[in-house]
Amino acid sequence: MTESLIMFERAVGIPGMSDLEERIQIMDQFPGYRQILSIASPSPEAIAGPDASPELARIGNDALVEWRDLHPDRFPGFIATLPMNNPEASLIEAKRAVEELGALGVQLYTHVNGQALDQPQFMPLFEYMAECAKPIWLHPLRPSSRPDYIDESISKYDLWWAFGWPHETSVCAGRLVFAGIFDKWPELKIVTHHAGGTIPMLEGRLNGGLESLGNRYAPEHAYAAETDLQEKPIIAFRRFYADTATFGSRIGIDAGMAFFGEEKTVFATDFPFSGIEENLKAAEGLGVAVLSGNIERIAGLNGK
Repeated sequence: MTESLIMFERAVGIPGMSDLEERIQIMDQFPGYRQILSIASPSPEAIAGPDASPELARIGNDALVEWRDLHPDRFPGFIATLPMNNPEASLIEAKRAVEELGALGVQLYTHVNGQALDQPQFMPLFEYMAECAKPIWLHPLRPSSRPDYIDESISKYDLWWAFGWPHETSVCAGRLVFAGIFDKWPELKIVTHHAGGTIPMLEGRLNGGLESLGNRYAPEHAYAAETDLQEKPIIAFRRFYADTATFGSRIGIDAGMAFFGEEKTVFATDFPFSGIEENLKAAEGLGVAVLSGNIERIAGLNGK
């Protein structure tokens, strides 16, 4: 069984994943709690080829619109899923979702079936999201089949998830930074999941460490450090946003806020994979800006 099918079967069995009434009952336990809807993994490109994935994305996005319109007080909006193994169709679906369906943004994964997001074929999508001023939500993804050591065939003890997913967020962010994505579109908004992965804890390495870029490679590999990035790496990394979905870790939230800033921190619970209560408790005292104001501003909720 492929990992995508395993994830699909696991997701189907989680309370509130696809049963609307069950989700409402869960949300009723937390007065004032609202959700921005999204499609959970696996992504369309992970389970269908480029000919079929666009239709899957359309079906998923239409279903999110249905839930939003049934309960606008609970679901003020949704972020669209895209068939990223078909870049042309992804751009078409992003435009349909934003301009016709009213999507608040789009969700991308940190790679497209193993391919980096900084490749030229994906740049028109980033350009469009900058032009329409809607955020990109960046969700990590790393399979257990990617071993941690070369003499093994699989990552053990769920470390591919516990450590690998935050690492994937950081590496993807770094590739986008050095591709000069914020030089091209300085107002582009990208929300990193799980408080920015490992980025906040590595501030020193991103600062002076990456300013001396290139001297760690053998001469024959110098091309791997070539970049047209115009600003200091640390400044570019701080252009990302981060959410508070840390599985209830206030330490993680505080680190993310210290690095990205309070104005770039948005509340999230990672529902239904993580508990609402533990994430609310971890975010206690953060204030209205983090709990609702920032997302209303960057996503254009309530006309803001």
